[in-house]
Amino acid sequence: MMGPGWYLRRLSRMGPAEVVGRARHAVVQRQWRSALPEPPAWPSHPRFTAPLPDGVLGKVSGEAVTRLLATADGLMAGRAEYFGVLREDMADPDWALDPKTGRRAPLDVYAFDVPYRSEDTVGDIKQIWEPSRHQHLTVLAAAYALTGTEAYAERVAAHLRSWWAANPPLQGPHWVSGIELGIRLLSWVWVRRLLDGWAGVKALFEDNPGFHLQLWHHQNWLATLRSHGSSANNHVIAEDAGLLAAACAFGWFPESARWRAEATRSLDVQLGRNTFDSGLNAELASEYHGLVLELGLAAALEADAAGIPVPDTTWDVLLRMTDALASIVDNRFRPPRQGDADDGFGLIVDGSETSRWGSLLATGEALFGRLDWWPVPGDDVRTPLLAALALRTPRVTGARPGRRPAHLRDAGMTILRSGKVWARCDGGPHGFLSIAAHAHADALSVEVRHDGVDVLADPGTFCYHGEPQWRSYFRSTLGHNTLELGGSDQSVSGGPFLWTRHAVTKVLGVHTPDDGPSRWSAAHDGYAPAVHRRTVELDGAVLKIVDEVLGDTGPAARLAFHLGPAVTATLEGNVAHLSWAGDGRTLAPVHTAELELPPELSWTAHRGELDPPLGWYSPGFGRKEPSTTLVGSGTPGHLTTLLRFS
Repeated sequence: MMGPGWYLRRLSRMGPAEVVGRARHAVVQRQWRSALPEPPAWPSHPRFTAPLPDGVLGKVSGEAVTRLLATADGLMAGRAEYFGVLREDMADPDWALDPKTGRRAPLDVYAFDVPYRSEDTVGDIKQIWEPSRHQHLTVLAAAYALTGTEAYAERVAAHLRSWWAANPPLQGPHWVSGIELGIRLLSWVWVRRLLDGWAGVKALFEDNPGFHLQLWHHQNWLATLRSHGSSANNHVIAEDAGLLAAACAFGWFPESARWRAEATRSLDVQLGRNTFDSGLNAELASEYHGLVLELGLAAALEADAAGIPVPDTTWDVLLRMTDALASIVDNRFRPPRQGDADDGFGLIVDGSETSRWGSLLATGEALFGRLDWWPVPGDDVRTPLLAALALRTPRVTGARPGRRPAHLRDAGMTILRSGKVWARCDGGPHGFLSIAAHAHADALSVEVRHDGVDVLADPGTFCYHGEPQWRSYFRSTLGHNTLELGGSDQSVSGGPFLWTRHAVTKVLGVHTPDDGPSRWSAAHDGYAPAVHRRTVELDGAVLKIVDEVLGDTGPAARLAFHLGPAVTATLEGNVAHLSWAGDGRTLAPVHTAELELPPELSWTAHRGELDPPLGWYSPGFGRKEPSTTLVGSGTPGHLTTLLRFS
């Protein structure tokens, strides 16, 4: 649980309007505790009016169907993995259970009294929330739609009825967070669509008063308690997307027209606020770029299918986000590993082996057209289904880049490329809004890959709640490929989703020609009066990094380089000999590189250390594995690092 100090620090990052808004929300929550809001009379003859057009399912490739069915059949056998924890009870899940700790969250407690941040009380809340996003049900429903096998549909219906019975309105942990309600609504829309040919679908949805009650309360919650102020990040996008999609597909209530209008307007405004002009998500957390793009596309297409006009500015943002994604992925369709990542998806109708990022670009190609410099995406289930909802080609007014952007100035992200070498340089803002919730203290960090394999890696995120030591490590300055001074982070943390002081970074120069050497230089003030300046040059197969500390050079420095988990390193003095397999998974070393480290520092290698944590890589939320971290300690000055690929 958060102590009084955290609440004071959090309050200090709010403006007056946010304080007033949160007070209003608190009043509403107290009112709901004593008397649930009253839904209107049930709709007399509800109809689902947004099925998939005829023939769309036949456009899904056989490979995409095979990947989907492999995942669906695992779910039918009761198996699913959430954040590194395998559940084998998914045939009949306990919706309150955290399998990681064995704890159960209370389902009979008023939602806003559930201490969901306390792992000691409820367990890991993300382990509890994730299955209740019902994205495993959209996978099963897609399997039914593509095969006609009724067992998939029957399992979906059993889970929905079980969930609705266990989670009455405003009771338990699943009614605490708006992002969960929004994503769940989007899942319900797609479950209904994908089960359209099943004989029991109307009894499950249109003719089911229990569903009507859940549906109305979900939408009323989102319309009343929308995130705002310093919390208006990806959460508000999910809230608006879920409300808009449900009010379009299930427009059965007197409030439906108002909900559609409010959600359409808010989604347009919040997408604009959450997105740089370059198209990158303003949270500067790559996975949240994917989440927001998925949510925005699904909501806008749902509105289009219902004949609800979405502003052209909404489509402009979604186009810019898609082009930006195409510009930053490596040659294996992997985006940067910048900032927080919690494996959150907006809409899942594909097998787990389908590339999320290739799927998003495939959808972008179907809706907006692929530019010449785009990578060529693969196939998936989701793209033909989403694209079929578009009644017209989205109208976009902005100019699209004629060549692949290498420097996205407003986001401070620069991608240097040479053959199979891909390097990200971080010179952007610390984070989004006053709390910068999903930021890491990673100013001037670099991330380097060879043919999609992490060589100099961003270690990732691992966790949010419950393990503060690990949360601190994975978002620390020492936990990134940059320079630490005086044993402190560049920016000051006030809690697991709160930064009270933000380092300010300025890009000093960028040179990214189509051919020949490329160069990037930037500096930040996080250690004022000292200034850390870094220059990165990529010339063919050689990457050069120069670090300088200007001004106060008194504090001791630590320069860290985190190697990817596939990389084996032998450190000899100030030279590390690196090797890794071509696909990043097998043991045979087929690629090598030499990392020549600054001789002015004393170098040590660390792997899988616990006290304090050092030498770890998180391949996904809730998962970590040992990897090698090279740390140089000493007096800062003019430090040169050379990475030579064989």
